[in-house]
Amino acid sequence: MTMLDMAIREAGACAYVAYGSSADANTRYLTRLQITDPVVFIKKPGERGRLIVPQMEYERAVRESAAAVVTRSAAGFFEYITAGESRLRATAHMIAAQAGGAVLVPEQFPLGLAREIESFAPVLLDAGTVESMRAVKSADEIEAIRSVQRATEAAMDHALTLIRNARSKGGILYHGDAPLTSEAVRAGMHRLLLDHGCRGTDTIVACGADTALPHHVGSGPLAAGEPIIIDIFPQDEQTGYHADMTRTVVKGEPSPEIREMYEAVRDAQQMASQRIMPGVSGADLYQEVVDFFRERGYATDTQGFVHSLGHGVGLDVHEQPFLGLTGEALAAGNVVTVEPGLYYTGIGGVRLEDMGAVSPGGFDRFTRYPMELQL
Repeated sequence: MTMLDMAIREAGACAYVAYGSSADANTRYLTRLQITDPVVFIKKPGERGRLIVPQMEYERAVRESAAAVVTRSAAGFFEYITAGESRLRATAHMIAAQAGGAVLVPEQFPLGLAREIESFAPVLLDAGTVESMRAVKSADEIEAIRSVQRATEAAMDHALTLIRNARSKGGILYHGDAPLTSEAVRAGMHRLLLDHGCRGTDTIVACGADTALPHHVGSGPLAAGEPIIIDIFPQDEQTGYHADMTRTVVKGEPSPEIREMYEAVRDAQQMASQRIMPGVSGADLYQEVVDFFRERGYATDTQGFVHSLGHGVGLDVHEQPFLGLTGEALAAGNVVTVEPGLYYTGIGGVRLEDMGAVSPGGFDRFTRYPMELQL
């Protein structure tokens, strides 16, 4: 019996139901179908799951999905429409009829649809079963993530080459006759990612004071002698899987404070990576890094180390497991980041992030790109 079968039975439900496009990671995981419009997935205990799609998507879904595929027409949707029901109510009616009773739904299930289903059958809320399933990757999933990481490193190399080859004029970095900006570096990375079949969104290229804000996307000209944080987390357009990677660099001479912060972050990153093993909790790893930074004299509240140590990566760029205050025990097959950072207003920030799989032998690091502060 699968983990999802057990969750359905323990909840007293007849079926598990997911609803969404492939932008919803749970729906993508359960159906393995890339699709723009929402579809319905229904799983009863002992069955492989049924995917309900529009007629125009039927043949493609049969080829691509691991689920049993039926059309909305075959599932009764248009009968309910003809009887005068709205599209939302007809969808709910169809789901309830196909499930045959109470349905178990994920936490992000649409509220309006859930309330319509309740006219026909009880709706029960699942406590993250599919998210837990997604946290342990198969060999195929791990290879898909490794593939995105290779594209990620190519994009990072492109960015750092632009910065390394820039010249300083009046403290501003120039590429040719124009200032080298965050926007130009980001656009160059995104173009390269497209060549690798991936897309980048909200890529961080932050410089100077902006680096003190961990997720400031960055804008304007890049400066010499200032920290530049580049954080890239692209998605493969075909598989849907992500990678995640961060480097901090300085073109020219970094300040003594930034150099010391960099060394502390690098040492914390290496320490935590060496401690990763199945059974070690994300909370314990996080606390060890908190203690490490405190021993080095760095704050761990509103400045200094202000975020978690890392997170799972897969169909979502941030998913289970989490390396933070509430992090649970790691398991073989988890794919996680290790990304300590330090941030101070008036000084700047430093973050270093690698990604890899938890294996019986430790941390199987996917990231191969070197760490180098000064360019």
